[in-house]
Amino acid sequence: MYQIVPVAPGEQQMAGGAGGSPLKKKLAHEGRPLVMAGMLGCVLVLAAVVAWCYYSVSLRKAHLLKTELLDLNKDGFIIRNQAGAVIFTMAFRSGTLDLDSCSKERNILSCTQSDSGKLNFFIQTVRPKDTVMCYRVRWEELQHKHSVEHAMTYNESHWYGGAETATQYWPIRIQGEEEPRPFITSDVYSNRNAFGGILERYWLSSNATAIKINDSVPFHLGWSEKNSTLRFQARYQDSSFKPQEGQQALPELSYRVCVGSDVTSIHKYMVRRYFEKPIKVPSPEVFKQPVWSTWALHKTAVTQEKLLRYASDITKHGFTCSHLELDDRYTADYGEFDFDPQKFPNVSGMFDKLREDGFQVTLWTHPFINYDSINFGVAVEKGLFVREPSGELPALVRWWNGIGGILDFTNPEAREWYSSQLRMLKSRYDVTSFKFDAGETSYLPRQFSTLIPLSDPSTFTRRYTEMAMPFSERAELRVGYQSQNISCFFRIIDRDSVWGYELGLKSIIPTVLTISILGYQFILPDMIGGNAYPNRTAGGLNDKSGVPDRELYIRWLELSAFMPAMQFSIPPWAYDNEVIQIAQKFTELHETLVAPRVLELAGEVLNTGDPIIRPLWWIANDDEAAYKIDSQFLIGDDLMVAPVLEPGKQERDIYLPAGRWRSYKGEHFDKGPMYLTDYPVDLDEIAFFTWVH
Repeated sequence: MYQIVPVAPGEQQMAGGAGGSPLKKKLAHEGRPLVMAGMLGCVLVLAAVVAWCYYSVSLRKAHLLKTELLDLNKDGFIIRNQAGAVIFTMAFRSGTLDLDSCSKERNILSCTQSDSGKLNFFIQTVRPKDTVMCYRVRWEELQHKHSVEHAMTYNESHWYGGAETATQYWPIRIQGEEEPRPFITSDVYSNRNAFGGILERYWLSSNATAIKINDSVPFHLGWSEKNSTLRFQARYQDSSFKPQEGQQALPELSYRVCVGSDVTSIHKYMVRRYFEKPIKVPSPEVFKQPVWSTWALHKTAVTQEKLLRYASDITKHGFTCSHLELDDRYTADYGEFDFDPQKFPNVSGMFDKLREDGFQVTLWTHPFINYDSINFGVAVEKGLFVREPSGELPALVRWWNGIGGILDFTNPEAREWYSSQLRMLKSRYDVTSFKFDAGETSYLPRQFSTLIPLSDPSTFTRRYTEMAMPFSERAELRVGYQSQNISCFFRIIDRDSVWGYELGLKSIIPTVLTISILGYQFILPDMIGGNAYPNRTAGGLNDKSGVPDRELYIRWLELSAFMPAMQFSIPPWAYDNEVIQIAQKFTELHETLVAPRVLELAGEVLNTGDPIIRPLWWIANDDEAAYKIDSQFLIGDDLMVAPVLEPGKQERDIYLPAGRWRSYKGEHFDKGPMYLTDYPVDLDEIAFFTWVH
């Protein structure tokens, strides 16, 4: 656009009053603007050429930084779906890329420089099948830097997976601001803010995106509610992770992001690709009939007399039994492998009586040997313990039953010694199997050494779970890390006798769904009614009988009847005849309706790894409502369960996904999806629906 600039009067006067030829002056005066205009024109043309070249380079660079629905920039990358919508965003928090160092060769986009120096960064595109697109991402520092951190924005999508937690929600709720901390197994009963005993580096979202962090990463997890991000960090400094022997402590963050057509199919792909499968189905009897534990009823005060009376009462009240579980404190000291003769004066006779009455018995066990046990000196002499960093002395650890050493399961001698003790118990008394307690890394010393160094502390959990393999038919574990192939029952951590989401009744469905998504399908949902600790029981324990709230117990029982296995400790006869009748009704329903379907699905797990207990979105993955429901679940694709989980309620809202459903009362619903508001459910009922083909 032209602009007219007026000439000042003084300039005009000077031009007219100077000496010399008027024509020359005029030509000289008029020639200057032409020269200036020509020069300006050249500059403009040059600028246009430079701008065009820069624009062309930028276009080429922008094209270079795209690969199969993914756009890379210096601060991170985004992934789009086929329709062009952004479905995944990852930001580089610990550094930015120097895009001039980036190049593209076929399906690999790589960069060699960041704002702080040299690195090895690449994104490789892999299309394993028509409906799935995967991206291998790696950021490897080549010079000393404390950490590598990428932050995943979860936008409006819902995320699932990660770890068992004390306060469990489905989908995951990001609350508060948390700096990244080691993503390793911990006891969330004693530390309510830790990651739980069952965890995997795997997350899944409602927009059909999944992320799997590589095993080699010294992985720390944090989050930000304010920024709506999960923070994935790799670091060795101030961490329990250690580099592999002979390697420098240079952090590397590597992972895979896979995108599918829907959440169910992408999860099926990830499970088949990244999780091992169990090699066999555990004992069908455990699926069919209840396990009876002594823990909540007797705690550590269990004796031979109490155990025999408990078994007698089970039979007397008309209940069946998969096996009787003798829990904590049958030995004189922790770390011994025989019975306390004062509490159990005639062990052989006790086992004969139980066997004669049709009971099989499993025993509680753990990886600790307390310092006052006769086996402590044996283990020190043989070098069986996890040791202090120097490797010279055994490391003492504190656990809930005292102070002692913890067996080093990376040591073949320790594994064999421990196994031989269990085999001895099994052969001497015809013990059926074992309940393997603890195993979390939180029980390792802060600084420790093992015979085979652990770069990832959770490998200790993996080694401990392997100890259950010879006894897996009826064995029980409460920890799991890369342990999906171990064919035993995985028990969710102890529950308090409360209604809520913090280790209460409402937490059971979210926890079972979470560990199912992590590949653990043979689930034991802990004891009906919870632990019955006086200070962790809703309303306190009943003064007369010392048991939790009656209504809570009944609703817990009803939910457990639709889980893969049932486990009693507080017996129904601790209440009244009505509770006994409700318990008989639901144990029978479990055996006749639930167990056959669960066993059929358990057989499929060996090949597919698909969950037995499924979220509603498994069959309704285009239904936004299904992604948020945490109080209903599916057994397979065609049995949906909606328990009452609120005190004082004999009705609840129920969501029916699209399809034809028949209720347990015989009603038919075929205009879904729909909500059934205030659907009546009596105290002795649980609402369930079957899909009508």
